[in-house]
Amino acid sequence: MAELPVYYESRTVGMIEVHAEGPAFVYAPEWLGTRGAFPLSLLMPLSPRRVPPRIFLPWAANLLPEASQLRAIGLKLGAAPEDVIGILSEVGRDTAGAISIGKPGSTSEAGWRPVKTAKALERILEELPSKPFLVGEDGVSMSLAGVQSKIGVAIDAEGRICVPVNGTPSTYILKPDSEPLYGGVQNEALCMTLARRLGLNAPEVTTGTAGKRSYLLVTRYDRLQQNGRWRRLHQEDFCQALGKPPAAKYESNQTGIPGPTLPDMFALTRNAMHAPDVVNLLDYVVFNVLACNTDAHAKNYSAMISGQGFKLAPIYDVMCGAVWEHVTRNMAQKIAAKNRGEHLKLRHWQRFAADCGLNAPRLAARVETLAKGVLAETRNAAADVVAMPAGGHPLLEQACEAIEQRARALLSGLEDEAGTPAAAPKKPRKRKVLGNAGRVP
Repeated sequence: MAELPVYYESRTVGMIEVHAEGPAFVYAPEWLGTRGAFPLSLLMPLSPRRVPPRIFLPWAANLLPEASQLRAIGLKLGAAPEDVIGILSEVGRDTAGAISIGKPGSTSEAGWRPVKTAKALERILEELPSKPFLVGEDGVSMSLAGVQSKIGVAIDAEGRICVPVNGTPSTYILKPDSEPLYGGVQNEALCMTLARRLGLNAPEVTTGTAGKRSYLLVTRYDRLQQNGRWRRLHQEDFCQALGKPPAAKYESNQTGIPGPTLPDMFALTRNAMHAPDVVNLLDYVVFNVLACNTDAHAKNYSAMISGQGFKLAPIYDVMCGAVWEHVTRNMAQKIAAKNRGEHLKLRHWQRFAADCGLNAPRLAARVETLAKGVLAETRNAAADVVAMPAGGHPLLEQACEAIEQRARALLSGLEDEAGTPAAAPKKPRKRKVLGNAGRVP
């Protein structure tokens, strides 16, 4: 039986045990006796009992990237993409949340390796598709979930972007531009800035450039600077909390495993967290509809975990999908059996409230408030994005129009008590360009 230790900073949390039937997990006795100890997951409460593979393996798999990124890592390491523990043993020292796998994590900035020039950063961004997270480079060991290309970085006292090595924590997530999601940097910056303007709990974002490339820089909410040290805060996404593998993150999928539904997620939040978290989750769901974010699946919602319990994490990974022809218009999770945001009427929100155990009049009032907020703040958020280092983008105007059009559609739907189907919104038309029209990521 092979074993792989799991750490929180220098403390041993437990041991991954690789058996013939799969990897299991056992908490270390010293962790169970530690004041302020936290569980790895809602499904893995603090206990001396062995966590079986059927629970631990899906949770561990959700720490890894997906699709082409995971295949590229496997090729670099000479490991099959299905070898979850083998891959985590190489890239698991800096993951989403607080744990480090294989070797202890550090809280020091001493392991931040500056990227000295814009050209050097541009080269890193160019290589990311074939070399995710700089896998294979000496001292680099990090993993972030998802399909999008990204990398964990830090920013030192001189304002330089740094690559964390030797177990030091990243403090930002850098997402480079990509051809398939033309304008995605400004698109996501717009949505996240708008969320903050509406009072939602969302991480701070900014943009930057490196040669011909642009990128989004997202502050990690699971990192905290405290007394000169960078502490990791633990979290898990809703796929992990509900025991689903990453391939089942969508409500409708072909894995044979039912994906999480919004009622599932509200039930989990109500049972494991506090009343304000239920309200915040509702805000996230409504905002994703308003932003035309059709990729709001269960891995794009998370819970913070501490010795005091569970709390809903900030909203993240929001992009307006309506601006791209090749992106589906169907929502990742249905609302009252509807998968198109523009079709939602008052009766659907009322049924959704019943499905999720929410107060229907208050839910409808919240939809109205957020929709009106979107109409008031979208252009201000766009101006904020234009003022960021990477400037504006030709797609930004279309994203603004799509989001405002969705807000008007939801407000109209709230007034349509008879339930007459409204016409589908027209594709946003190109009008003026918000800033830096010539800049193409």
